[in-house]
Amino acid sequence: MNDQTTKEDIRKIQLTGGSTYIVSLPKRWVEQVGLGRGSMVTIVQRDDLGLSLYPRGAKAEEAKRAIITVSEGISPESLIRRVVSAYLIGYNIIQLRNPNKRIDSEQRYTVKDFTRRKLVGTEILSDLPRELTLQVLLSHTELSVKDALRRMSIIAASMHRDAIITLATDGPQLAREVIAMDDEVDRFSLYIIRLLKAAVSNSHILREIGIRSSRECLGYRLITKSVERMADHAVNIARNSLTLIPSTLKEDVVTELRTMSESALRVFEDAIDSLFEGDYAAADRVMDRAEETRGMEAGAIQKIIKNAPPGDVPALRLIVESILRTAEYGSDIAEIVLNMTIHDEITEV
Repeated sequence: MNDQTTKEDIRKIQLTGGSTYIVSLPKRWVEQVGLGRGSMVTIVQRDDLGLSLYPRGAKAEEAKRAIITVSEGISPESLIRRVVSAYLIGYNIIQLRNPNKRIDSEQRYTVKDFTRRKLVGTEILSDLPRELTLQVLLSHTELSVKDALRRMSIIAASMHRDAIITLATDGPQLAREVIAMDDEVDRFSLYIIRLLKAAVSNSHILREIGIRSSRECLGYRLITKSVERMADHAVNIARNSLTLIPSTLKEDVVTELRTMSESALRVFEDAIDSLFEGDYAAADRVMDRAEETRGMEAGAIQKIIKNAPPGDVPALRLIVESILRTAEYGSDIAEIVLNMTIHDEITEV
């Protein structure tokens, strides 16, 4: 059965001049993209050995627009999920419309607040009674995947350090600042996912954002998730610290947690460094350090049970778990780096 949605042309390779292979282009495609005799095209080889053909000097694609119909039956949270999905799959203009009446004030406020807090490079273009328009102004050439991931990792590491400091600090302000910083991590996470989705389907974008192949996109997607989860555990440490009274914690308990935290954070940061340096050996060493951090758990739990007030033990054990998770996410990142750089360590035969 003929599939009307698939446009496939079969062409025979011809040999000309004794050394040059040529293939003809579909006439409808040439006319559709505005090419003609003498026009230039770019040919890119994909990972699967297929070829992608792009017209050089073609006009930039118009901004993709998504229209989301708003009704009273859609909760603000459900509306946010629609906006996020449209953002992630690459729409540059996201327009919310209620065809019958004013957009509900709670729906409007929730979307505007979420946009400001979570969507990198996105501005509120217009705010009318029945219509709210968002536009993504930041292009992938202005902030690459690697730059965004580097910033995201720095913020996550800073959150973890500050969260540990709260264990010996009177007053809740620092802990609250750590919790608030999670929005910044989420902003970069959503932005990176948006770029990776675009790059997977467009090798031109892939090259522009500095990633070598579409296979690497999956690796960067998993690493982004690990960094996001690591930041979530920094938030957990800060929240659990709010339930403790620093003056009741003995110094040796705080010191034990701080030592364990430094080990876990070194695992995480070394894993990130191995990614950006493309260093297989460095990533391999991270795996061993992660095991060392895991070996600290039993001693930390024993010291907590022995020296901490009974009422603080549950929260302190959760803090230990979050510190361990930081090392484990670092280990996960290192494992992905190993897979991404193994070609430097092997010889194909």
